Amino acid sequence: VQLQASGGGLVQAGGSLRLSCAASGSIFAVNSMGWYRQAPGKERELVARITSGDRTNYADTVKGRFTISRANARNTIYMQMNSLTPEDTGVYYCQVDYTTTYGGSRNYWGKGTLVTVSS
Repeated sequence: VQLQASGGGLVQAGGSLRLSCAASGSIFAVNSMGWYRQAPGKERELVARITSGDRTNYADTVKGRFTISRANARNTIYMQMNSLTPEDTGVYYCQVDYTTTYGGSRNYWGKGTLVTVSS
């Protein structure tokens, strides 16, 4: 399984970024995908997730600013991040929960993409 993430970078406070993540490989079905982030000196935390049924959940700190969505055909998710603040700085990791072609359940983490928000 591979997760190809893109969209990180440097932005000023108040700006926007859009992250994308595409899952490929021995995946029979994606059950859910999401973004987590890890700020310097802090633990990794959930930012947003979306299920195959389009149910979403967000961290309280990003509600109303971030929007997660998905494109079925390519096992791809997007996260639009608006009104960014320096507290949103961190490495953002894409994660997928999926059913394998053999019927098992697995999860996989991407390598992470850096988001830096300057004040």
